Amino acid sequence: MTKKKLFRSKKERMIGGVCGGLANYFNIDPTIVRLIFVLSFFFLFKSSLLIYLLLLIFIPEEQ
Repeated sequence: MTKKKLFRSKKERMIGGVCGGLANYFNIDPTIVRLIFVLSFFFLFKSSLLIYLLLLIFIPEEQ
């Protein structure tokens, strides 16, 4: 059994590759993850921005 790793995507990136990497890890469409972040940005501005920035810092970029 191969172990999945979370990486920021180089192929499915718009800003930092966080949403593309999350989508790849959970096997869903990157557009869905982006919509979740955009909607949470409007409703929970400080929290969603902080979460995205933390993920951008701590998730390594794929090789």
